[in-house]
Amino acid sequence: MRRGVHEMEREAARAGPDIRGDPRAVPESEPARMLVRRGLRPEPAHRDLPFPPELPEPSLDRFAERLGHYGFRLFLRGALQSPGSFVPGETTRYLDAARARQHAEFLVQIGLAEHLGRGCYRLRHPSRNFGGTLEWYVAREIARRFGMETATGLKTGARGVGGDLDVVASAEGKLVYLELKSSPPKHLTEEEMGAFVERVALLRPDVTVLAVDTALRLRDKVVPMLEDALRSAGGPVRGPARRVVHEIWAFSPHLYALNAKPDLIANLGRALAAGLRALGPEP
Repeated sequence: MRRGVHEMEREAARAGPDIRGDPRAVPESEPARMLVRRGLRPEPAHRDLPFPPELPEPSLDRFAERLGHYGFRLFLRGALQSPGSFVPGETTRYLDAARARQHAEFLVQIGLAEHLGRGCYRLRHPSRNFGGTLEWYVAREIARRFGMETATGLKTGARGVGGDLDVVASAEGKLVYLELKSSPPKHLTEEEMGAFVERVALLRPDVTVLAVDTALRLRDKVVPMLEDALRSAGGPVRGPARRVVHEIWAFSPHLYALNAKPDLIANLGRALAAGLRALGPEP
């Protein structure tokens, strides 16, 4: 039976307020607040990092500086994959034993590793994988070098959209979304790429960058895979991706993919500059 006007008004008057819009729940960081304005309810995910919260800032600075070396990132990734203990020269095939041992000694110096004897070391605060460290490093560096406010590892709070947001940043009133892959391109799956495109469609960021922490080319697998994912999502197809410089690829004026050669943060800076310039008016 159809309810009358008075009955509907009485029902609405008895109902409590919708606390989902409570201003006290608004996040502290501007990137997260920009997600709230897009109708999302971002929540922080667990931070999986290989150092304790109380690590002194000078040690964090030294750690971030060392992470700028691709070889150290390969070494640390391998060390995290070794349960219990590791031999420096066995963490990666791309570094000689002497250089790998220097990296292990550096971790000992800043309190993140310890000697076990007979050439073995152990991480004192091992994380599950390298992904969280890469997110922390990239967010820290783009904040330091480009003056952007950043947030890492946020859950979108949206149903049906998987995965966390690796890094979201704000600058000039624009939302930037960075998706970071710490494994080689051969490990990237179509499902992962499709989920990434879904997150982009949900967020509608002003600039989006897919960064793969590898020195390998992207045009062989990553570029065509992302092109296929964009077509499958039903969005407008703008034609083949365009090389900006090195292995920095533009799929539109607002979507880029890049690798870490010759430098990950420098490549991110070039892509961000291109994306932000594209948002400006024509002269």
